[in-house]
Amino acid sequence: MSGTKRRYCVISPCRDEEDYMRRTLESVASQTKPPSLWVIVDDGSTDRTPEILAEYARLLPYLRIVRRENRGRRSVGPGVIDAFYAGLQTVDLSQFEYLCKLDLDLELPPRYFAILLDRMEANPRLGTCSGKHYFVDAKSGRLVSERCGDEMSVGMTKFYRRECFEAIGGFVREVMWDGIDCHRCRMQGWIACSWDEPELRFVHLRPMGSSDKGIVKGRWRHGYGQYFMGTGLVYMTASSLYRMRTRPWLVGGLAMWLGFAWSLLTRRPRYPDRAFRNFLKRYQWSCLNLGKRRATLKAGLEGEARWQARHKFMKQQV
Repeated sequence: MSGTKRRYCVISPCRDEEDYMRRTLESVASQTKPPSLWVIVDDGSTDRTPEILAEYARLLPYLRIVRRENRGRRSVGPGVIDAFYAGLQTVDLSQFEYLCKLDLDLELPPRYFAILLDRMEANPRLGTCSGKHYFVDAKSGRLVSERCGDEMSVGMTKFYRRECFEAIGGFVREVMWDGIDCHRCRMQGWIACSWDEPELRFVHLRPMGSSDKGIVKGRWRHGYGQYFMGTGLVYMTASSLYRMRTRPWLVGGLAMWLGFAWSLLTRRPRYPDRAFRNFLKRYQWSCLNLGKRRATLKAGLEGEARWQARHKFMKQQV
């Protein structure tokens, strides 16, 4: 492990990101602790993305470009994870202690990765973490939170301990992959979290969920993803009502609920791991009864014994 200490690999799936990617490339290049390897997977871009990537590949010695054929359209959810794994299969992950999935429409503060590394090293149960995402309000110019719970690492910048990533089986190639992973962490006793602190706040250059056919379609897709993951109707209704209070006002939360209801009525397939879905429903009922913060603390205390037992067993096998 000494050879991999504080070494992290970043993998960035992207498609047609010429409007945003320079700010991401520059913000990673300016990190006080840059990655040891950064693999950017160009998922068939048709704009100037390949030219910009080639430019930065000449400037950044740790940057590697993987080019995929154009599938003819942007594919969020499973398509993004397919592209992520196209990059991951070019990497010897054993050479790194940490792994990050990073989108190319972000602007990160300069100590972002250094702080996450410090937090990981301070707490061996911390499996995945991130900062919080904000967007710039077009009218006021102020940063506005996109509201992600503290119990999740955010999908556009998932920072993982390699051991945890491997233990949960990586990412599911389906919408809601970025929720399933955090709940699988909790199920195994790991901690998943994000922090809303000045040095960990980053700018999301495009509103969350708007990259494919607009934000309302993105909210509908989120509703389907919640159904696929195993979320119950009562919890989904409560979550949708909460989202109605954020932009786009009312219609965003309503689109989420309708996406879930449509999936329920048409009997769409669900995540096949029944034990996971049962764990998720218990956690969600606990959130409704206790509040999310207390429910997450309770799940963490219960998971500590599972984490300790697993790591004691692993040490015995060495």
